[in-house]
Amino acid sequence: MNPEELPSVLCVDDEPRVVDGLAVHLRRDYQVLTANGGQSALQILKERGAPAVIVSDMRMPGMDGAALLKHVKHLYPETTRILLTGEPGRDAAIAAINEGQIFRFLTKPCPPDQLRSAIHAGVIHHRLQRAERVLLQETLIGCIKALVDILAITNPVAFGRATRVKRLATDLATAIDNQGFWQLEAAAMLSQIGYISLPVELVEKLYYAKRLTPEERKLADGAPLVVQKLLGHIPRLGPVMEILAASQDAKSNVPDALIKLGAGILRLVLEYDAHIAQGLPVSGAIAAIRAQTVRHESALVDSLEVMVGPAVGTEVISEVSVGRVTPGMVFMDDLRTSVGTLLVPKGFEVTETFLERMRNFGSGILQERVRVMGAPKHGS
Repeated sequence: MNPEELPSVLCVDDEPRVVDGLAVHLRRDYQVLTANGGQSALQILKERGAPAVIVSDMRMPGMDGAALLKHVKHLYPETTRILLTGEPGRDAAIAAINEGQIFRFLTKPCPPDQLRSAIHAGVIHHRLQRAERVLLQETLIGCIKALVDILAITNPVAFGRATRVKRLATDLATAIDNQGFWQLEAAAMLSQIGYISLPVELVEKLYYAKRLTPEERKLADGAPLVVQKLLGHIPRLGPVMEILAASQDAKSNVPDALIKLGAGILRLVLEYDAHIAQGLPVSGAIAAIRAQTVRHESALVDSLEVMVGPAVGTEVISEVSVGRVTPGMVFMDDLRTSVGTLLVPKGFEVTETFLERMRNFGSGILQERVRVMGAPKHGS
């Protein structure tokens, strides 16, 4: 096998002779990376990407093994985590298992055969994790996207928004080094699913922050219960449901760091999108969010501002006929019928499914000129 095709293993210990010894035992079967401390390990991970397995000593100055593996779980959840310790005390074991969710807990000195066996099992575990992620992305995420596209035909306000929120959430996750966060992607697409039980007119009032009657408020408050009934029994959606639930309550106590991060991102982009839909400029939306200091982590808001800031004033805005829009274009204004029925809300991203639905529009609507973000086709 080409050495570059071998599974990668990162060995971390503050004693150079220890990591050198580990490397000697492992180099024949793995690509071995070494680090002499927690911070050095995180820098290597940032530069080289996630390995299949990380093996870390527990007792290290500055950042101990439990803290390091906690960071690794948060940043690279598919990497298998193995802890080595010369003092297998109860408190150390509890901290490592609870915070880093380790795969193996080995004592030093560890016989080479036992170490190789643990790493081999860790590589297999890593492969299963990656295979499951691919399966989820290609099946579950694909099914959810198809569902949202279909629902966008009947309720364009709610499910058109889901497409925008998903794009914002995944872009923000990538910006903070959490690329491939499929649970967040699924939660963002399903964030509007509760509105399927509400009249379209009520969804539009919610979208534009119009005043609700007591009866309408009662209906709107019941939307989260609809989500639980619709999705609560679907396998593999547990973390997605947790993100959705925690995104509704900024004060909720979420022990899992990844779920907490997903909920914080989703809560933030939902609020940002709502401000934009109500006519605020990007700077105004960010300022309004910063005013809600208890609802959002300032670091996430900073990342969102950096992400959306450079785009201001650089988008390609053009005017095309409705019949000439193409996938990826974003409507910059509401599109309504002559009697005021909302067909497409501002911010809606055109999809292939929408083009199928568009064929049912009258010829007058298809010829109507609209502002879109994105380059038009030649001759539009």
